[in-house]
Parts: sequence; C-alpha cells; structure tokens
Amino acid sequence: MQAGRGSTDGGEGAGAEDPRAARGSAAYRRALIALFCAGVATFAQMYSPQGLLPEIARSFGVDAGASSWAIGATTIGVAVGALLWARLSDRIGRVRAMRWATLAAALVGVVAPFAPGFAPMLALRAIEGFALAGIPALAVTLLAETVRPGALGGAVGSYIAGTTLGGLVGRLLAGAVEAEFGWRAGMLSVAVLAALAATAFIVLVPPVIRPAPAPPRVVAALFDAVRRPGVVVLVAHAFLTMGAFVAAFNALAFRLELPPYSLSLVQVSWLFLVYFAGTLASAVVWRFAARTSPTAVLLGSLAVVGGGLALTLSSSLIMIIAGLLLFTGGFFGAHTIASGLTGRRAAGTPGASQAPPLYNLGYYAGSSLLGWAGTAAFGVTGWSGTVTMVAVAMLLAAVLAWAYARAHGGVTRVDRRDAPNR
Repeated sequence: MQAGRGSTDGGEGAGAEDPRAARGSAAYRRALIALFCAGVATFAQMYSPQGLLPEIARSFGVDAGASSWAIGATTIGVAVGALLWARLSDRIGRVRAMRWATLAAALVGVVAPFAPGFAPMLALRAIEGFALAGIPALAVTLLAETVRPGALGGAVGSYIAGTTLGGLVGRLLAGAVEAEFGWRAGMLSVAVLAALAATAFIVLVPPVIRPAPAPPRVVAALFDAVRRPGVVVLVAHAFLTMGAFVAAFNALAFRLELPPYSLSLVQVSWLFLVYFAGTLASAVVWRFAARTSPTAVLLGSLAVVGGGLALTLSSSLIMIIAGLLLFTGGFFGAHTIASGLTGRRAAGTPGASQAPPLYNLGYYAGSSLLGWAGTAAFGVTGWSGTVTMVAVAMLLAAVLAWAYARAHGGVTRVDRRDAPNR
C-alpha cells in the first residue's frame, strides 16, 4: 500500500520517506472506512441494551440499578480485556488481533440474547465485552501505525465519529425490533448487524505499513504510564466523564417511560438521534483545538456538557431533548480531545504502548461503575439524583484538567507544546 504523494501533513516522520498514508490518499480512506466498520461492530453491540433496560428489568424481575449491568458487564469485560489485547497485539500484530476480536465478539453476541436467566446473560455479555475490547484498545494505535502523524488527529476524530454512529444505529435498531418482537430479538438484530460490520472490517483493513516496535515488558510499561501525571489525568477524565454519560442515558429510559411523558421504548430509542451531535463534534473538534489549544477545547466541551445537563432538569420534553443535544455533543468533543492527547502525552516514553489501553481501562470502568451508580440513584431519588451524580463527576474532570494545565504552562500552552515526558 503506497502513501499519497506531496503530503503537507507535517510532523516528525512526515514526508516522502514516511511510508504511512497521507491525509486524503486512497490508503488513508480505506483505513478510516475499515475502522469505521470496526466502530459500528463494537459500539452497536456494547450499548444495544441501553434503550431496552426497563423491559429487561421487567423480564428478569430486577430493579433499575441491577438492569444496568446488562451494559455494565460488557464494559467491565472491555476494561479487563483492553490491556491484555494490547499485549497480544504487540506479539501477533494489530490487524490480526483486531480480526480475532471482531470475530469472537460477533459469535458471542448472537448467543447472548438467548441466555436462560439474568446471571447467564451477564456472563455472556462480559465475555462479549472481553472480545470487543480488542477493537477500541487497538484502534488508535493501529491508526498511528497506518497514517502519518499530521493526519492522526483528524483520523482519530473520524474513528470516534464512526463509533457514535454505531452506538446510535444499535440503539435505534434494538428499539424498533423490540416493539414488534421483544427485547431478545432487538439485541439479536444488533448482533447480526455487528457481524456484518465486522466482516467488512476484516476484508477492508489495510496492512500496517510501519511495524510496531519490539514489545515492551507490559508491567514496566504500565508503571511508566501511570507515573505520567498528564496520562493519569486523562485516565481519570475517561473514568469520570464516560461513567457520568452512561449513567444519564441509562436513567433516561426509565424517566421517560413514566408520566407525564409515558413514552414507549421505541419512542425513547429515537431520542438517541442526539448522538449525531456527538458525531459532528468528534469530526470537527480538533479544528478548534488547532486554533486555540486542546485543553481549552476540552474545558469548553465540558462547559457545554454542564449547560446541557441543566436543561434536562426541565419538565418540558423539548427542553430535555435540547439539553441532550448539548450534553452529547459536549461529551464526545471532550472525549475526542482526551483520547488524542493520551498518545501525545505518552509519546516517546517506555509507557507509550500502554497509555491508550490505560485510557480505555478508565473509560469502560467508569461506564460500568458510575453507569450503575447513576441508574441506582434514579431508583432512589429520581432524575435529580442522577443529575447530581453526573454533575459532580463532570466538574471533577474539569478541575483535574484545569489543575494539570495550570501546573504545566497554562490552559492555552500546555498541549500545544511537544512534551512527551510529562
């Protein structure tokens, strides 16, 4: 596979001698399409039960907090599997590891909806999550080995935009099928869609042009990564913001099926169209970062999250939808920046290979634990309890990002400088 000629990507290693794909080249587009399909396969399966939680709770006779583990078990599997898949990929290659992951997840995903009880379903969902972990854990690293450095920020944004679309399609499809055939058929339909997307990824993914370096000792690499304050702040950001985001959407289905809204689950699933705000934010947020600074845009995105969250306290469905648009767009804007900064802050260090998987560990651990806590809070105190938990988590993430920036040159300077050893 040949990289495009005449690139103006810039950055270290960019130029005629860099064999990786230039922005706009055929190889670049093929890599993005393949990873888009991987994102669909992953996030459609991972969050397909989210709009179905009330029906799952009724089917198995569990409460709202317990039902959230239909998602939480999967994200725990992802959190546990992320570092192990990264280690395996160092030995067998990113592409081969991701192919194995997509195939295994598709097979388990078809079986999970037919589990005979709640506990067996959670076990299968956890196994499914462990398999799915191989995709988000390796996607950004694979992009870094496939496209030139100057094109990486935009490529990561495009990949994350694809994951938001996959999550949206999975939720909509599950809700639509559930209305006619029940929640098990809804989850099965998403598993079939994910299998098709996984097949497309396996066929389309290009070979890695720049091979990975010799695999480091994973424990030593992990210890190096967690000694970097800049990386630790981003891992904490992932835990807090993703956990808060999932908590809000878990509780949303329970809130809106109650009076005065009394929406059906298929109607609730249509509200996930607000994910298009996340798709847009993910695709454009680095353009703003180039003009100011990544940390400034991250903090601005979290401010948008706060404004959107406040609007959801309204009793008006229109105001709730407007708030969800802001909440979703702000979250994915912040996540796109944080995900891109993780590799940048660890670049050139012994822990560089483990920093993105560590970010994913925080991301999915937060989804499991805080996602459960926010849903349980709804069962005790209603929507105001969920909003309080979400607001505290988002505020803490903003304070950590600001404090790190203040200690390293200020918000407008910290991530504009090349500082791999932070």
